Amino acid sequence: MSIRQTLSPAQRRALAALVARPIYELVPLKGALDAAVALPPRSPITITSSPRLGLDATLTLAESLSARSHDVAPHLAARLIRDRSHLADVLTRLRTAGVRKLFIVGGDGPPVGVMQDGLMLLREMQGMGEVFDEIGVPAYPEGHASIPSDVLLRDLREKQPLVHAMTTQMSFNSEAVGAWVTTIRSEGIALPIHLGVPGVVGLLKLTSIATRIGVADAARYLVKHRGMFGHLATRGSFGPDRFLVDLAGMLADPRADVRALHVFTMNEVAATIAWQRQMLQELGD
Repeated sequence: MSIRQTLSPAQRRALAALVARPIYELVPLKGALDAAVALPPRSPITITSSPRLGLDATLTLAESLSARSHDVAPHLAARLIRDRSHLADVLTRLRTAGVRKLFIVGGDGPPVGVMQDGLMLLREMQGMGEVFDEIGVPAYPEGHASIPSDVLLRDLREKQPLVHAMTTQMSFNSEAVGAWVTTIRSEGIALPIHLGVPGVVGLLKLTSIATRIGVADAARYLVKHRGMFGHLATRGSFGPDRFLVDLAGMLADPRADVRALHVFTMNEVAATIAWQRQMLQELGD
């Protein structure tokens, strides 16, 4: 049965609106700028940050993509910020590049300075009077490897007045995501959701990355449920069509308030764009 036959007209419209303009996540590795050539003009892009690659790699790619007129939101990891002076320099650099959006994370590895986590960084920015058009933070439908669920909930509640949206971590378990959305709304977390989905990525690369970022259970779920691969991606690669179809009822529900898809491209941009076009064709009337 085709996607068109599986979904109601309202579900198709809701899903098509999300697929038509996702947020593309890039990793600031060599070749990322070349991979971004496949993106449509003025695409929303977010750029990851890590201790291994360093903050400058994120900032440099953000500057280059903003210069190409893309709508860029770099990840700013609290543990890579030394102090208030360093933070001020980073934010000035981004404003000079025309960057008006940020994605605030705690970051991996030991802190290089006084900033310990994302909430501390957000409060520091508030104290400095820093204002950006949009600030996003991560959320974890299947939990976090080292942070208890009650702490994650408290953290989101405290961040809520300081940010504009939350992006869910990579997941392949539609039931877990749907249950989390119901729970989070019942707990009074009203931030709009950007639903995190992998782009079109080979299974070995996907499971390796999932393990590295702490969602190994999600990767094992995918391997066990190979029907989740969908049918629009090339053979041996994951495409998120089946995952999205399974969540179509929730995506069409205004109470869930899912505003965007956040696509973890892992720099496989061209394959992800090809999948996106096929998905829109499948959803068309």
